[in-house]
Amino acid sequence: MRVRFPARVVTAGWPATMASREETLGRLTCAPFVSDSAGTQKERILGLTSLLDWLEDQPGDSWQDRWLASGADTAGRGWRAVPAAWLHGRGQYSGARLGRLSAALLTVICADAVRPSTGWFAGAVMRGGHLIVGMQATRDTEGFARLRELCDRDPHVSAEARAHVLHRAAVIIGAKGGLLRQITVGDVLELLDAEASAHAKPMAHGSGFYRMLHRMGIFEAAAPQMLRELTASRQRTPAELIDRYDLACRPVRDLLVDYLKERQPALDYSSLRKLSAALAGGFWKDLERHHPGISSLHLPTQVAEAWKQRLRSRQKTIVTGTGAKAAITVDRISYRQCLTPVRAFYLDLAQWAIGEPGRWAAWAVPCPVGAEEINQRKAARHRKSRMDARTRERLPVLPVLVRAIDERRKNAEALLQAARQAHPGEAFTTAGHTLTRSVTTYSASGKIWADDPATGKRRDLAVEEDLAFWAWAAVEVLRLTGVRVEELLEISHHSLVQYRLPGTGELVPLLQIIPSKTDTERLLVVSPELADVLSVIIRRIRGDTEAVPLIRAYDRRECLWIGPAPLLFQRRFGADNRRICDSTIRNMLNAALASTGLTGHSDGSPLHYSPHDFRRIFITDAIMSGLPPHIAQIIAGHQDLNVTMGYKAVYPDEAIQAHLAFLTRRRALRPSEEYRVPTDEEWTEFLGHFELRKVATGTCGRAFGTPCMHEHSCLRCSMHWPSPAQRPRIAEIHDNLIARIAEAEREGWHGEAEGLKISLAGARDKLAQIDRRSAIPVNLGMSAFASGVLHTGGQK
Repeated sequence: MRVRFPARVVTAGWPATMASREETLGRLTCAPFVSDSAGTQKERILGLTSLLDWLEDQPGDSWQDRWLASGADTAGRGWRAVPAAWLHGRGQYSGARLGRLSAALLTVICADAVRPSTGWFAGAVMRGGHLIVGMQATRDTEGFARLRELCDRDPHVSAEARAHVLHRAAVIIGAKGGLLRQITVGDVLELLDAEASAHAKPMAHGSGFYRMLHRMGIFEAAAPQMLRELTASRQRTPAELIDRYDLACRPVRDLLVDYLKERQPALDYSSLRKLSAALAGGFWKDLERHHPGISSLHLPTQVAEAWKQRLRSRQKTIVTGTGAKAAITVDRISYRQCLTPVRAFYLDLAQWAIGEPGRWAAWAVPCPVGAEEINQRKAARHRKSRMDARTRERLPVLPVLVRAIDERRKNAEALLQAARQAHPGEAFTTAGHTLTRSVTTYSASGKIWADDPATGKRRDLAVEEDLAFWAWAAVEVLRLTGVRVEELLEISHHSLVQYRLPGTGELVPLLQIIPSKTDTERLLVVSPELADVLSVIIRRIRGDTEAVPLIRAYDRRECLWIGPAPLLFQRRFGADNRRICDSTIRNMLNAALASTGLTGHSDGSPLHYSPHDFRRIFITDAIMSGLPPHIAQIIAGHQDLNVTMGYKAVYPDEAIQAHLAFLTRRRALRPSEEYRVPTDEEWTEFLGHFELRKVATGTCGRAFGTPCMHEHSCLRCSMHWPSPAQRPRIAEIHDNLIARIAEAEREGWHGEAEGLKISLAGARDKLAQIDRRSAIPVNLGMSAFASGVLHTGGQK
């Protein structure tokens, strides 16, 4: 915009600055530069004489040349030290003489003999309105009168704002010359830039100054209506996006620029900006910071692994229990998402090298990110678990939040109305608060100040009521529609449409949601509750007018201005109506939640809602209330049903209810007598069954009411659970069986021997089970690689 609307250049010479000393002094001692007071006029002539003497001692052909050569123009706030040094050198210094010289400079500026730079004016601000009075009386009486009239007729321009507007106009005329009607957009931008450089905080009412000049009709036809359209960020080129990170390796920098240019047609600006941040900032700049001089995309294994390790964590600022801020290191949840663009970058280069080897083949190298490293399945499950837990924690307290925010809005409105009716210095009590209407020496447009004796602070009740109202409006619309926050802020008066049912002819109000994330439009049925909320919003922004104000909105993600539209989420900001941005919505929600005192169930910390939490809660509540998932998908604007079901939180009671329903169905299929209350005898028999399970060598695991399948030959039974404490007994049985088998074979009892062998195999199995359960880890002495040398058993 500075290139499109350049500031005027001060010419080398003009008649007033080229005049001689006699001509200049004669002109400055005549009307309109003559004071009505003889004493003041005498002091002014003495000051003019000293000023001209000082300037004449400087080199140059004009008063402007001499002013610049003195060095006072670049001294800013300390410019008086320059003529003070000159006075000291001549032995004429006194505070009165320096004061007269400084005051005479204002007369010389109003006479257009000297034009200090806008930087000088921004640093050496002339207080008290003397510059305004002088310029109006000597340079442009008609222009200043018209500008003052415009300010007085605007109810949103306070006396303070009017003073800023007139002062800035006088500064530009003093720095650039000419009249008010000759001020350009570039002049305004140059002055505001100079003020921003000279002061830590920007001076107030800059937008009002631009708006008043625009209303005067002095700007060119292409000039935007609002100052914000001139100062807002624009879309950057791929080269500008990459150059934000000041990469040292020029070939890689040029490669990244070319890569972004290739990807740009398929991406929106927000995605392009994120891609540049991932590749230039998160990837290559990090490598240059830790490996100076790196110039190849073919990364050694240790370099790539070190980069990934750094990427796994990030710095987070927290507030400690004492209220101090501290930086801690936390795991990066989006670690795999950060690896994805880097892998895509390497694979794209390899693929493009096939089609254009002369351009891309030199950069086709192995990718340091493997396919398994960007697998999102596990991360998606963890994210789903976190989001479900978040939704389960916030859904039950949503009614409490809604009531608290509505009560906060009503209390803020009651306090504001009471304060408006109270006189300055008068105390009033409303909604449980006792405040005192503040006594101020100036009038601020739209502000209602009140002193809180409980805290000793001064409160702007108008701002409090405004923030409380829009926090309530945002919560109500978000929870009743489930829209995204960017869709919320794009709802306009034109979004309310009607649909007539074909069968009954009934009119159904609908809310049109314009394409956003999925580039698809959808219509939502407006419930009576939502209709009440929207009507309150429309009445508020209409005010005393019949129509919703048309405003231009700035899309911070795409860095574009949206045409004028009757947006519903707009609020007064100074003298302008502006669309509420998403960050403001989040700040409003945080402030409203802080006043409710709601805490989380897990750690008792303050409970926070993000705008997207209401979307998850809306979808979860709708499906749990019986809305078919595919209808919820259409309402939510999802292209995939799985995405919609991913938003729905899984509740433990759902599994419990499903299990109980299964048991009910199973019991319905079984004989009803199986589910009667057992008798005392049956209960005693049941308990006795567990006593009969105990055997000498362990425990029997057979089910109740079933006979022993091995006729109490426990060592043969697979249901027998041997006790480690009974291992000696089982080992004794094992040895006895071996002796008995030997005896049976010696005596020729072959049938007896076969049966004993089966028992022997069972005894060995029980001993093996006991040994496995009580096994102690053993060091196997496996070989290991260390420092490139194989070590085995202490030998190389």
